[in-house]
Amino acid sequence: MLNLTKAIYGKLSGSALSAHIANRLFKIYAPEGTSYPYAVYFVVNDIPEYPGGKTIEKFDIQFSLFSSLPGSTEIESMLTDLWTLYDDVVLTVDDYLPIYFIRGALAEMREDHTTPSGTGGV
Repeated sequence: MLNLTKAIYGKLSGSALSAHIANRLFKIYAPEGTSYPYAVYFVVNDIPEYPGGKTIEKFDIQFSLFSSLPGSTEIESMLTDLWTLYDDVVLTVDDYLPIYFIRGALAEMREDHTTPSGTGGV
């Protein structure tokens, strides 16, 4: 799992997404009071497969993007950056098999959150 984390953060470094979110990508949750925009990812599941006697680990990873700006321009730009960075790429990690990323699904939503400037849509 540590190799997967290293691959995700290694690919983020110096990217358009990193610049857009000011390098605020967090695993599992963002600290309270984190400035917007930011992203969070977590492993939804890890399913081992054994085709032809080989061991393959299939991870489903969810990335969640957060913005407090009205409208969808910022979040859609972040999504484009995310897709450009991680969709249909292969990441190689030392002492580990290659890691393949393929986009699965998209869900959009808006919630009210309390931010340092008050309650607003995120």
